[in-house]
Amino acid sequence: MERLQKVMAQAGVASRRRSEELIRSGRVKVNGSQVTELGMKVDPDHDLIEVNGKRLTLEKKRTFVFYKPAHVITSMHDPQGRKVVADFFRHIPERLFPVGRLDYETEGLLLMTNDGELANRLLHPRHEVGKVYVATIAGKPDQMSIRRLEQGVRLRDGWTVPAKVRLLSHSKADQTSRLEITIHEGRNRQVRRMCKTIGHPVIHLVRTRFGFLTLEGLKKGEARELKAEELRRFEKL
Repeated sequence: MERLQKVMAQAGVASRRRSEELIRSGRVKVNGSQVTELGMKVDPDHDLIEVNGKRLTLEKKRTFVFYKPAHVITSMHDPQGRKVVADFFRHIPERLFPVGRLDYETEGLLLMTNDGELANRLLHPRHEVGKVYVATIAGKPDQMSIRRLEQGVRLRDGWTVPAKVRLLSHSKADQTSRLEITIHEGRNRQVRRMCKTIGHPVIHLVRTRFGFLTLEGLKKGEARELKAEELRRFEKL
């Protein structure tokens, strides 16, 4: 048994908050009876749920690994008409949404799903799902700077938790370096802000891994659906 608004959100009717508004406004019926108060629990496999007179059917839960290109908004729509991640999934009948965010300039691995519970688990700090980034930065950081990133740096919204940092390469020709940075948080533009704090701003940033998932076999703008075995691995987190 699940709360009615949660079932509605899982079915793709609307967000949970918007679903609550639909219930309060009397636009939802359960087994023929109008529901106007929150708190009702239903069995989506047996109860008849109607929203605005239409029968609710649960969507098949689907999750995709997506290689987000740079200059694409991590959103379902953009008032300014810019390209959004949803544009790459118009052929999918289910209502997908991104798990977390990648900023406009950052490319790389982004999960798209219609499974709200899975998304919440993956983003919850206590599960410490690692996210790996490869950052091309200006200059070459010394060991002290790298140690600062590893131990945590102070940003406007507080100290970052310890990270794993590895210097991959340094180019003397253009005076840039490549760092591999593993974090377990999901603050806005976190890796960019961390690198700027130590005096080495990011020139290019790509997320290469989310948990055990990688971009292997994918080109920019491509996606693949997670296999049952991969979903089971996430369930064990």
